[in-house]
Parts: sequence; structure tokens; C-alpha cells
Amino acid sequence: MSGASGVRPLAIDPSAAPLAVARLLGEAAGAIESELDRRLAIPERDEGDPERLLMEAMRYAALGPGKRLRPALTLAACRAVGGSAEAALAAAAAVELLHTYTLVHDDLPAMDDDDVRRGRPTVHRAYDEATAILAGDGLLTAAFAALADLGSSAGEAAAVLARRSGAAELLAGQAIDLAVVAGRLPVDAATRERLHALKTGALFSAACELGAIAGGAGARDRRALADYGLALGIAFQYADDLDDGDFPEQRELTIRRRTELGRQAVDLARSLGPAGSALAELAAWVGGLP
Repeated sequence: MSGASGVRPLAIDPSAAPLAVARLLGEAAGAIESELDRRLAIPERDEGDPERLLMEAMRYAALGPGKRLRPALTLAACRAVGGSAEAALAAAAAVELLHTYTLVHDDLPAMDDDDVRRGRPTVHRAYDEATAILAGDGLLTAAFAALADLGSSAGEAAAVLARRSGAAELLAGQAIDLAVVAGRLPVDAATRERLHALKTGALFSAACELGAIAGGAGARDRRALADYGLALGIAFQYADDLDDGDFPEQRELTIRRRTELGRQAVDLARSLGPAGSALAELAAWVGGLP
């Protein structure tokens, strides 16, 4: 229902998030931005030096405005299995670095051809296309370098992130998206849900499972958190569709699936016991649940 101004309230509005969710996102944003600032330090080079320029472009992409929802999930998932936020900081940084790389490359003229991202020029507009490609490549490799800090768990974590972000999942989602935009693939309900599961849900799932790995979780909790992340990610994308007015002919489906997946994610979070309460509240918010 529209407000007095005639503007429909956003389905996902961080400024209107419940207190527990706002606190979770706020704490994660501060921690992850400090970590990214450290990991993406500008080399001591003269102004205009190519190496310095590349790192400046990487920092421009990674340290710009954003919800930091994915790294927040990593930190919260680690806490939910008895770990500390500090233990998951490297994994959270990896998730955000990888997410940022996908945005930089998605915005390129050969992909979505966007000029604005998060209220400011995209990297290829602020710099140039070649620098944007290299910045995305640098962010991707930095993501896997961050996982090396997990020590004995680094191999497991790298395998999860590679699988979820590779050609069988996240990149497949982008390929489907490009086919849809080009008119080569019709968007029925099943295709749309697959698109959301691959392009958005896969990295949400990785974020949660990486948090579980960092927290030393067993197989059961890792599976629950991976499933939670997938359900939450798809619900988040349906909510984003509502905000953007996408697929208006499927609006009833959008609302129904957002709610169903939100409830599924809440149930999975609650299966972790009281430690999963923050994740449950986040899922209720994303799912539009009371």
C-alpha cells in the first residue's frame, strides 16, 4: 500500500529494518570496511602509477556504499555455531570482495552496461573499461587470498566459494540473465527462480557456509546454514524485484515465493537454537514476515 506521498514502501529498506537487523548490519559494515581497507592498501607509488591506479579502482569498487549483507551473514553464521566474529572476518572479506568483483564485471558494456552503481559512477565510467576488468580480476583473486588466512579450514572454504561462484552456479546465473535480456530465453516462473537461486542465492549460501566453516561447525549445521543462505538469497531477490517493479505480470508469485522462502529460512535458523535468533530475524525481515 502506498504512503501519503504515493510512493510504495521498499520491500528491503535498511533504514526501516528491525533493531536487531540494523545492529547486525551496522556492526558488520564497520568491521568489514576496516578489513577491506587493510587488505586493499594502496601501494607507495606516485600519482598516476599504473599499480596505484589499479588498487585505487579496486578500493573505489569495494569501499563504496552498500548494505554489506553478505559479509554480515558470514559473521552471523559463525556466531550461530559458537564462533567469534573475528574468526570469520577473513571469510567475510572474501565474500564481499568476490561479490564486488561480480558487480564490477556485470556493469561492463558487454554485460549489463550500467553507468551508475550504488548512487555513483560504475568503475568503468569512473576509470575505463580495461581498468574495470583488471579491478574485477584483482578483487576476485584477493577473495581467495583472504581465505588462505583460515588456516587448516582454507581448503574447504576455497572449495565452497569456488563452487558457488563458478560456472555451475553464480556465473551460470549471469549467463541466464544475459540470455533473458537478449530475448533468447523466456522468463517463466521456473526459469526465474533458477535465475535467482544461481545469481543471488549461491553467494548467500556460500556466505553462510563459510561462516559455519570459520566457526568450526559440524556437517549438520553447515548444511542448515548453506540451505538457509540459499532460501534467504532467493527471497532477497524476489524482494528486490518488488522494489524494482520487475516482472509485474508475476507480482502475486513474487510476493508468495518471497514469503515462503522467508519462512523456510526462519525455520532453518531456528533449528540452530537460540544462537540462530539473529539470522531468524534477518530472514523474517527479508521475507516480509510479521
